[in-house]
Amino acid sequence: MRITSLVKVDSKGRVTIPLFIREALDIQEGRYLIVIADVDKKEILLTPISSKGESIYEIKVELQDKPGALAEFSKMLKELGFDQLMIRCSTIKRGEIGECISIAEPVDKGVSLEKVKEALESSDIVYFVSIKKLERA
Repeated sequence: MRITSLVKVDSKGRVTIPLFIREALDIQEGRYLIVIADVDKKEILLTPISSKGESIYEIKVELQDKPGALAEFSKMLKELGFDQLMIRCSTIKRGEIGECISIAEPVDKGVSLEKVKEALESSDIVYFVSIKKLERA
């Protein structure tokens, strides 16, 4: 189900999410949202998460554009101790290169990001890996 509403930005850049949308998505005071701004598309995506947002990472990979690649990437993240909160994938060059951006948090706070990056890079399907911690606004 898709809900659409028109809202206005105030002088401080704030937007009020209408009550019926907050209720539908269970957005309450103190809940964290992931904000993704795509400058090229001129769009903003807000996604509520159940986590407290203490250690959340953007894991971006370029990988083979073939059937099963997304499932394999997701499986690798799970085996490396990450819980995916959201993922967005697209094709860069059909049949050759795709891009996936996963917003994920480690299940174990002591996970080594270097080891995660090395493990992903050593995969047969992954060409490039970037891991960046999301900062709270």
